[in-house]
Amino acid sequence: MKVVLLEEVPYLGNAGDMVKVADGYGRNYLIPRKKAVEATAKNIKQLERQKGLFDSKEEKVKKDAEKLAERIEGLSCTVSRQVGEEDKLFGSVTNMDIEEALKREKVAVDRKKIILETPIKKLGIYTVPVKLHPEVTASVKVWVVKAEQESQV
Repeated sequence: MKVVLLEEVPYLGNAGDMVKVADGYGRNYLIPRKKAVEATAKNIKQLERQKGLFDSKEEKVKKDAEKLAERIEGLSCTVSRQVGEEDKLFGSVTNMDIEEALKREKVAVDRKKIILETPIKKLGIYTVPVKLHPEVTASVKVWVVKAEQESQV
């Protein structure tokens, strides 16, 4: 069965692409969830007209992502943690912590877009990629520093 995708479907294609899928996958999953329409002559013509709208909307989203990437590139976030011997952290710094640090800098980024292969477990300076758009990736500098400990009297 040939379908035209209405939105991006992972491992299948992007919005506006015409792809061939199994009949059951198209009828039972893609079409009912409004992710695709059957590739009839009428639907193809209609989608060709809407393709211009898709492209202009996608271009605007990409430009916004590029502006945000420029802003993120200039940022440097600090995350403070308590440390033990040999500057090893109690716990770790995750993408949630980096999201919070970016919020303090007035930059809203979903934590799922912060690509942190493994949590950070040592003090230091790290460059963490942030995927804002399929074609736009920014890097934020994260400083992991020792937290000030309160003196006990």
